[in-house]
Order: sequence, then structure tokens, then C-alpha cells
Amino acid sequence: MYKYKLLIAYDGTHYSGWQVQPNGTSIQTLLQQALSTALRAPTSLVGSGRTDAGVHALGQVAHFTCGATFDARKLLLSLNGLLPLDIRALELNPVDPSFHARYSAIGKVYRYHLQWNLNPFKQLYSLYVPTVLDIPLMQEGARLLLGRHDFTSFSNEADRGAAAKNPVRTLRRLDFIAEEGGMVLEFEGDGFLYKMVRNIVGTLLALGRGKISLEDIPIILAAKDRRCAKEAAPAHGLFLARVEYALTSFQTSQNASHPEEHYFLAEDGALNRSERDAP
Repeated sequence: MYKYKLLIAYDGTHYSGWQVQPNGTSIQTLLQQALSTALRAPTSLVGSGRTDAGVHALGQVAHFTCGATFDARKLLLSLNGLLPLDIRALELNPVDPSFHARYSAIGKVYRYHLQWNLNPFKQLYSLYVPTVLDIPLMQEGARLLLGRHDFTSFSNEADRGAAAKNPVRTLRRLDFIAEEGGMVLEFEGDGFLYKMVRNIVGTLLALGRGKISLEDIPIILAAKDRRCAKEAAPAHGLFLARVEYALTSFQTSQNASHPEEHYFLAEDGALNRSERDAP
């Protein structure tokens, strides 16, 4: 069996999220259907993690196994021909059999987009904030959340029927990045609990609006109670930007077929082979 890694981007607006759902169309469902059709065999896809309904991805990662060899370039073309235009397979490359899209990940980067002006071309991808925010105060609040903590107060794990086995996570970075007409809150951590980013954004927005004080942030964190944090920010402003892996996670087995073939979809739609893998 050969194992392959897929890099995927999608607009989550019209989907029930990443994971297969009994009563909704998911990203994973459509990708598995496309893979099964292209490979002419039932194929399961394992993602790096779930994204909720309405959440987008610039760099979701998934893996699948296949018993037969194939032309990586043709498969990428086939996948994108079978998928709707709001889901794109960006890269495909063979990986070591030990690689796992979820368990091999050492970190993730999420971005939450805010806009100050009601822009019709951004309304599906950012949260419109009509009130003036105290950004320096929000930055102070964000600094109090950095580091390794029990983030139960910012998690909705109980909504999925069970509490997180380990609610401790390390938030390495939370940057406030200005962009035209708005701002991006960029989170980097070793992992994130269910709705953790959206709950933190919602709480920081409450801080920026003067609804809570800076002193409330460590109290909320220490409470380990979701009811203490504020309402989650809407899903449509959130993007999974990148999943991070140790370099060794991508080393291909010596027995893998065509390890030099690494293809990616360029911005102009052309399908290219990565220079780092070219002979």
C-alpha cells in the first residue's frame, strides 16, 4: 500500500464542515467520492482535523492509501475536474507509511478576518464589526492567553458529546495583522480545541468593545468553564491557514512509487511539478 498526502483549499460557505455528516454535504464526502471515482476503488480520506460548517481552509491536509500506483499529475487534474469549484486539490505527494495527517501534525495556523467597512465582496469571509474596538486592549488580552494552558473555558468539546481528553494546549502566537479595511487575528499553536479560536475571538471582541475588562481574561481562563467566556465569533470569518509537520513526516519510503512526482496547482490554474522534487 502506498500513502499520499493531499493539500486542499475550500470555501466552506455551502458545506456542513469537513467531516462526513449524515444530514449534510461535507468537504470530506465530496473529496472521497472524487478520489474513489478517479482511482476506480473505494478510497477513504483522513484529515488533519475538523472544520465547522462555514469555516474555510487555505491549507487543509489529508492522507489516503492506495494499493496501486498512479500518475500524480493526472490524478490532480481528475480530482479538480470532479470537484466543485469551491474545493480544490492543490498538492499531491507520496509520504512515508508512518505519516498521519492528524497525528503527525506539530502545529496549526488559523486566521480570523475582521472588516471595518461593510464590503459585499468580503462578507462571506470576514466578520463586519461596526463599532470601534480598543485594539491595544485586545492585544493585551491576547498576551494573557499565550503559552500552555487548560483552554476548557474556550472549548465547546461538550457539544460533541464528550469533554476533551486533554484540554491543555500551547498557544504560541496570536498576532494582530492590519489589512485593507480590516484586521486579521492569526493564531499559531500546537493544536486547538473545538471552537477554541472562535471563542477566543468572541471574548477578545467583548474586551475591545468594553463589555469585559482585562482582569476578566485570566479569571475566564482559570475557571475552566465554557459559560464564563463570551459568545463565539461566527464561523465565516475563520480560515485554517496551515498545518505544520516535522520535515521527517514527509520523507517518502524508499519503496514508494515515483517519489519524485510532487505536483501542485499554481495560482494561474496550471499544474506544475515542484522544483525541489524534480530530478
